[in-house]
Amino acid sequence: MLAGRRNVRITHPDKALFPDGTTKADLAEYYRDVAPVMLPHVRDRPISMQRFNGGIERPGFFQKDIPKGAPEWVPTVRVPKKGGTVEHVLANETATLVWLANQNCITPHVFTARADRLDRPDRIIWDLDPSGADEFPLVQRTALALGALLREAGCEPFAMTTGSRGIHVVVPIRRRYGFDAVRDAALAVADALAEQHPDELTTAFRKEKRGGRLFLDVNRNGRAQTAVPAYAVRPRPGAPVATPLHWPEVDDDALRPDRWTLANVRDRLDAEGDPWAHLPRAAGPLPRLG
Repeated sequence: MLAGRRNVRITHPDKALFPDGTTKADLAEYYRDVAPVMLPHVRDRPISMQRFNGGIERPGFFQKDIPKGAPEWVPTVRVPKKGGTVEHVLANETATLVWLANQNCITPHVFTARADRLDRPDRIIWDLDPSGADEFPLVQRTALALGALLREAGCEPFAMTTGSRGIHVVVPIRRRYGFDAVRDAALAVADALAEQHPDELTTAFRKEKRGGRLFLDVNRNGRAQTAVPAYAVRPRPGAPVATPLHWPEVDDDALRPDRWTLANVRDRLDAEGDPWAHLPRAAGPLPRLG
C-alpha cells in the first residue's frame, strides 16, 4: 500500500478485525487517509500499541517495545523504566501509521509528552468515563461545566469523544512543568468541579467510594501514562473513532461517544476539517483557579 513516500506491505489484508467484517486493509486505508490530520496529534509521542492479532473478538494485548523485524525507517525513542529502557515507536509519518495497522495495532496510545522532553508534558487530560451508557448525558453536562471552569482558569479547553464510553477534555500547556505539577493542577480543577456538583461528581479513585457518581479521572497525567489520541480507532464493534468536537456539539442530544466510526469520520473531516487543528497554538500556563 502506498503510504506517503513509502510502499508498506499489508500481510493478510482480508483478515477481519471487527465482527462486521472490517479488515486489516480497511484499517490500514483509514490510517493512511486520516494521517494528514492525525499526525500532528501523535508526532514524536511514544506509542503503546494495542494489538489484536485475532481481531477484537479475541483477547488483545498491549506492546510497548517495537516489534522484532520492524523496518529500519520506523523511528523510535528509548524511554527509561525501572531496570532499563523501553524502545517505543514514534508515528511521525503516514507510513508508520499504516505499518502499525499491519501489526494489528487498532489503537496507538500516546504519551502526553514528546520524545525530546519526556519529563515535560504539553497537555492535561480529564477523562470523563461513565460506568453505564445511560450516563452519557451526565458526561456531556460535566464536559461543558469543566470547559467553562477551565476558561475561567485562563485555559483554552478542547473536547473529544473517546470512541468508547465517554469524553476527554484536554488543555494544551507550555512545556514548563513536570508531571507532578501537571497532575496536581488537573486534580485541583477536578476537585473544584466536584465541589460544585457533589451529588453527581467525584474524584474518589476507589469505586466503592464513588456512590454512583461520575469519576473525574486525572490519571492520564502521570509519568509514562498514555491516552487515546485524536482519530484513533477503538477495538469495539462498529470500529468507532476518537473524534475531536466543536464545543456546541458537546451539548447535542444526538451526540454519542461512538457516533463517528472508521466508515464515516472521513466524510466529517472532508466537510468540517479538524476541530483541533489549532490546539498546539493554544498552549498556555497551568489552570489558575481564583
